[in-house]
Amino acid sequence: LFKCKFWQAYGLTETTGGVVNLPPADHDPNGPNKHRLRSCGVPGPGVQVRIVDNDSGRDCEQGEVGEIWIKSPQVMVGYWKRPEDTAKAIDADGWFKSGDAGYVDADGYVYIHDRVKDMIVSGGENVYPAEVENVLMSHPGIADVAVIGIPHEKWGETAMAIVVKAAGATVTEQEIIDFSRERLAKFKCPTRVEWIDALPRNPSGKVLKKDLREPYWVGHERRVN
Repeated sequence: LFKCKFWQAYGLTETTGGVVNLPPADHDPNGPNKHRLRSCGVPGPGVQVRIVDNDSGRDCEQGEVGEIWIKSPQVMVGYWKRPEDTAKAIDADGWFKSGDAGYVDADGYVYIHDRVKDMIVSGGENVYPAEVENVLMSHPGIADVAVIGIPHEKWGETAMAIVVKAAGATVTEQEIIDFSRERLAKFKCPTRVEWIDALPRNPSGKVLKKDLREPYWVGHERRVN
């Protein structure tokens, strides 16, 4: 359509631009490596990437989800006049903690999985909302959905789906729960469904999950159990 070659890049404000790149050679939906289109590419020159298990501090195995850490001369020195925030974001060896969860495949390609802060811990198991949302969005009765963690007496947290129904749809809560259980491990599935006319988003289109979570955590000192 555009008659041009595509180049994808992953980066953050704190990395002052792209640090992981997917060049035109990898944009072949019919080639043997078409799965790479799900990735954001490989680290650029002078960029090091680690996938870290934050509970243990160890480097994750190939395909194992952890937090994406980045080290490069282009990473910021720190947040202006915010030394405490800088210390949380950059360790003593200069590794910047991106806040993004992802993994690396055998060829070194980086895949974004979700935001670390959005992860739900249910009964000691990690649940990444994006995975659940991707499954639910394949239901014809769902136009939009956000999955958040809410308090649960037994499991600490449980997944809840906040759903925008498709026009004319009559989908029920139980139908959505059953739909997810046919496609996901039980601990990942929402145990509750709420309805909303439209998901709250910021100017860049990101869903404001903090706003969605807030009412369910009123009275709790922590926003995670």
